[in-house]
Amino acid sequence: MRHFNTAGPVNQPDAYKIDPLTRWDTEEILELIQEKKYFILHAPRQTGKTSCLLALRDYLNKEGKYFAVYVNFEVGQAWRHNIKKATDDIVQEILSRMHGLLWDEFAIDESIAYYKTRASENALSEMLRYLSLLLKKPIVMFIDEIDSLIGDTLLSVLRQLRAGYDKRPSEFPSTIILCGVRDIKDYRIHTSNQEIITGGSAFNIKTKSLRLGNFSKEEVIELYNQHTRETCQVFAEECFDLVMEYTDGQPWLVNALAREVTHEMKENRDRSITITTEKLEIAKERLILARQTHLDQLADKLDEPRVRNVILPMVLSIDSIPNKDDAQYCIDLGLLKSAKTGLEIANKIYKEVIPRTLTEDTQSTLPRRFDPDWINDDDSINVQELLRQFKEFWNENTAIWASSIKGYQEAAPHLVFQAFLQRMLNGGGIINREYALGNRRTDIMIKRTYKKNDTYHTEKIVIELKVINNKQKYESIRDEAIMQTSDYAKICGVHEAQIIIFDRNETQKWTADEPNEYAEHDGVKLVIWKLGTGVW
Repeated sequence: MRHFNTAGPVNQPDAYKIDPLTRWDTEEILELIQEKKYFILHAPRQTGKTSCLLALRDYLNKEGKYFAVYVNFEVGQAWRHNIKKATDDIVQEILSRMHGLLWDEFAIDESIAYYKTRASENALSEMLRYLSLLLKKPIVMFIDEIDSLIGDTLLSVLRQLRAGYDKRPSEFPSTIILCGVRDIKDYRIHTSNQEIITGGSAFNIKTKSLRLGNFSKEEVIELYNQHTRETCQVFAEECFDLVMEYTDGQPWLVNALAREVTHEMKENRDRSITITTEKLEIAKERLILARQTHLDQLADKLDEPRVRNVILPMVLSIDSIPNKDDAQYCIDLGLLKSAKTGLEIANKIYKEVIPRTLTEDTQSTLPRRFDPDWINDDDSINVQELLRQFKEFWNENTAIWASSIKGYQEAAPHLVFQAFLQRMLNGGGIINREYALGNRRTDIMIKRTYKKNDTYHTEKIVIELKVINNKQKYESIRDEAIMQTSDYAKICGVHEAQIIIFDRNETQKWTADEPNEYAEHDGVKLVIWKLGTGVW
């Protein structure tokens, strides 16, 4: 029985998969190989890079014109400035991979013996020359995880690969493809002498940089339909748009969401059950809560200063022009994407992961004293009581809870409120968040299903967060919020919405019992909550 793969390459008969060779321009790549070019393939982690390289290796070896070998240079990662030890491990990896392809045709012991006689700092380059002379076909080498190498080791490897370029194809690999998360031109290599050298200068022989993209909607449909053909379990037609909305086609997320809804949710293992959008919503929440390795690695990046420099203004919803290198770094990691409106979080699942990760400690320490009065008798949400309790909580605990958000204290209003919602709902509803760099808004929509008179109802609650910073005037912030929130409310199909305005500098001198303000715009009723006590 085949399955949706969420770990390692998909080049296995028991995995549903999109043919890796269709995910890039194979004709262009074959042309580059024919022209004996060296080039780059980069994409975020778990996008399918290794699967594509392995498929191309097998294609070339079956064709017979070249000897294609895949190697993973991660084996040298531990040796940051010890070039000799790193080279030893890298050469062993190359020889092992070649032996795995050629078996009796490749005398690995003789090659190891030859390598041991190479004592120079160019031992890797000399070994590649030896292997190129040994084999009767031009070598095409795919070097994966090149960016796992660090410092002097990375610099040495790049320079040795460059040094043999003019000897190809008879005395050096005809083509080398370097594969990693980032384009090599963006590398900043810190040597043991505290020099900073760019990857572009160390490897200035590259012809092109190719980026592996996400799945298209058509590819998502094809992947999911493989499960349908195998098991007869059907995905409702509207599921495909929702999957694209949640994942933006990110391959690991697409597979993980399908695996969650068809396998991990045991009730859906009955293949007569149709997978609906409601089931996908539940699967998305479960996936986020499970914090599998992919999402965990993503969350860990939020502590990095380069990532924080870009994510913080997005959470704050302020106008900010990020450092170009930092922004590109976040794009290369797969955290962000470029859109018409500027930089955005790459997909809706990441939009959920980021604030939840940043408020994990805050959520765990939130008091359990909140009364359940925010649930009406018919099981719907009493929005006014819910926000009243938050206002009381904020006024009493601002400084305490804001300090628990390490590195993102400036975004305390947004993050503490979202932590509050997460704790209060506790899986009893879905929180959708919309924020992007420079759009000056944080839209939150709570979606919750409840049962009334034996009928299920879905309610939507729209909330807009605003912060008065520096010399901004309350009136301008309020007026902007009224227009933005009414627009978002209409998009969500609701006629009432909430606006929370935090006065960071206490210019309004609001007290704990400051009354709400009410407004109406374009047919939408708005309640404005004013919070100002405490400095964070």
